[in-house]
Amino acid sequence: MLTTEQKDQITRQGMDLTLVEEQIRNFIEGFPPLEIHAAAAIGDGIQLLDEASLKNCLETYDAKSPEKKIVKFVPASGAASRMFKDLFSFLEKNGSDLSKDAFTGKFIEKLADFAFFEDLESSLQQTGDSIAAALEQKNYPLIVARLLNPDGLDYGSLPKGLLKFHRYPDGSRTPVQEHFVEGAAYALGEGNTIRLHFTVSPEHQEKFEAHVAAIKPQMEATFNAKFDISFSQQKKSTDTIAVDIANAPFVEEDGEILFRPAGHGALLENLNDIDADLIFIKNIDNVVPDRIKDPTNTYKKAIGGILLDAQEAVFAALEALDKEITESSVDQAKSVYTGKLGSKLPSAFESMTLSEKADFLRSKLNRPIRVCGMVENTGEPGGGPFWVREADGSLSLQIGETAQLDLNNPTQKALFQQSSHFNPTDLVCGVKDYKGHKFNLLEFRDPKTGFITEKSKSGRELKAQELPGLWNGSMAHWNSIFVEVPLITFNPVKTINDLLRDVHQ
Repeated sequence: MLTTEQKDQITRQGMDLTLVEEQIRNFIEGFPPLEIHAAAAIGDGIQLLDEASLKNCLETYDAKSPEKKIVKFVPASGAASRMFKDLFSFLEKNGSDLSKDAFTGKFIEKLADFAFFEDLESSLQQTGDSIAAALEQKNYPLIVARLLNPDGLDYGSLPKGLLKFHRYPDGSRTPVQEHFVEGAAYALGEGNTIRLHFTVSPEHQEKFEAHVAAIKPQMEATFNAKFDISFSQQKKSTDTIAVDIANAPFVEEDGEILFRPAGHGALLENLNDIDADLIFIKNIDNVVPDRIKDPTNTYKKAIGGILLDAQEAVFAALEALDKEITESSVDQAKSVYTGKLGSKLPSAFESMTLSEKADFLRSKLNRPIRVCGMVENTGEPGGGPFWVREADGSLSLQIGETAQLDLNNPTQKALFQQSSHFNPTDLVCGVKDYKGHKFNLLEFRDPKTGFITEKSKSGRELKAQELPGLWNGSMAHWNSIFVEVPLITFNPVKTINDLLRDVHQ
């Protein structure tokens, strides 16, 4: 499969040879599709909080969170270049006719509504230009170039987290600043401290650190709390080997084997390094102005309260089983598994001995727990909530991405189309066991839920492999609770013109 020289090269790069060989086998054999049993729905896998339930969740969270170490984990890697794909295309055409370019036309028409408008004007004035003059002369490429290129604001190569998203009377905020403000609302934990962790690209970390250093003192004064900010980068050791169409290692012109970043599933390693009682996960670009933050903050605390309540019940059940295996302790564990966690027992459970039932429930309960917000499916891409049958016959809740499913199978396609909700990367995680020890999260990943994609480099076709996605395959063997949250809590920014939507103004 690999030559001796290639094995030496892989070892020199610090990669695990056994893992690389396994990755090549995955290319050859492919990944089996995730076989879904049913779509989760309200009342069958997805909880709907009424007013009384929501109030109880919030009271639970407010009572218990101050003594917990809470971290807000924000994937923020990568440049925002995809946000500006249409504007880059406009520059390549180098034209001034907007009649055939509706996207750029809207961008130019609404220019004054963007939070970076004043910065763009200042940049143009430094060279004796102005937005007004450029608009009058229909010199639209000048405006776009000054926004995107290094001789201007350089937005084309900056990460999303450092772009100005929202305008306020006292200035404009970046997504990083908005996550500070959000964190103050629901992630204030032990030691009067708000802990934020950003995963960043190596080339951007210095800029993130400078931005945080600039805003942190004012944020601490505003919220009368300490902000503990940390960063990590996707580990090089999580890169996966690329292969050619014949599944042989893709060798570059310099003779080196090509390794590629393995998608957001690689961030499981970063998540695994976090020491906390509760970890909220939310993408960098899913932030809104203060005027509509309340629903987000409310439901973040609500899912936190649900997790703390479920965790308390799980811990009590496991402690009871440790103390003595009786009908009562097994019934307690069974009630938590099917009630608090909402999982479904295998048909063989009732024929098990008392000891076998205890072992089964102990193995099921002693796992990381996550509570995932689910929004109604409006056609946005995202993982859907499904029931999946485990090898032992039990049914568990999992998030399945479209790429994991066999949509050529009519039965699977029909189940997929019944899905009414999707997960907008809105999670809170409990990663410690009932004895206070951190779980090794890598042990709860399903390695057979990776992805294979086709790419090209230097005019040559290649196949790339992504690790199981962070909130689907990487958490396949967690205990999952799904809760409907309002659609207003999901407002991603995929293109620059998304910032023109009312929710971002």
